[in-house]
Amino acid sequence: MNNSVISASASLGALQQKLDILAGNIANVNTAGYKRKNAVFEDILTNIQPHEMSFLQPGRRSPLGFTQGWGARIVGQQLDMSQGAMQQTDLQTDIAIAGNALFEVRSGDTLDSPRAFTRQGAFKLVPTANDDRLLTTNSGYPVVADVNGTEDFIRVPNGYEMIIDADGTINARLPDGSEQVELGKLKLVQVTKPELLQAVADNLYGVPINVNTNDVVTQISAAPQVSGGVAVRQGFLEQSNVNLTDEIADLVNVQRAYQLSSRALSSGDQMMQMATNLRG
Repeated sequence: MNNSVISASASLGALQQKLDILAGNIANVNTAGYKRKNAVFEDILTNIQPHEMSFLQPGRRSPLGFTQGWGARIVGQQLDMSQGAMQQTDLQTDIAIAGNALFEVRSGDTLDSPRAFTRQGAFKLVPTANDDRLLTTNSGYPVVADVNGTEDFIRVPNGYEMIIDADGTINARLPDGSEQVELGKLKLVQVTKPELLQAVADNLYGVPINVNTNDVVTQISAAPQVSGGVAVRQGFLEQSNVNLTDEIADLVNVQRAYQLSSRALSSGDQMMQMATNLRG
């Protein structure tokens, strides 16, 4: 088959995937806590084709041979963990992180359930049968806290308000301020290998089964008093870190590349038809 047809057809598939990623980013430009996705490309195959010795002319500086490529493919998606803008909501269940960190949740009802992570802090308090309320994500995943050195879910007694300090400490306080109970500290993790995080739900990320979670994320402590440290902000929501202008510019470039690959595919097909007609 014509080399240009192979290269163009392979590149068209990769560019289509890139367009899908860009479409997802643009669709979530107003989604709280959304993290922009980037496509990672690599050459499928690149080799050097030799030239005849007659091409070696006096004064030639470049070596004999020319590079021949066979298209590109997407080998993965990488999350852009940069900070999004903060929006004040003044709701006690809205929590944002300033800095490089993620909330840890469980994808089931027990602490033995698979670990998952998110930046979307639009939480809610769900009533339980134990005369308290469980802090969960808006999809119902329980939020994990560090309670006296052990992991546990966050349960706020009925009639109490939830107060969260900048260092992640959670307190339950009566509306009149007469009593306050410490419930633990939000568990925060920092991503060390973002390329291994996988989207498992809306704004929720997990780690593949065959990968050790501790190799991908590391538990950290909020340090609002330190310059550049992680801080927890109650009553705020982090907005998407998607820059619509950049996404549209990238979209135009990808569409043009797609158009060129499509033309190369059509030209290769026409040349093969011409060669077939000459033989006939």
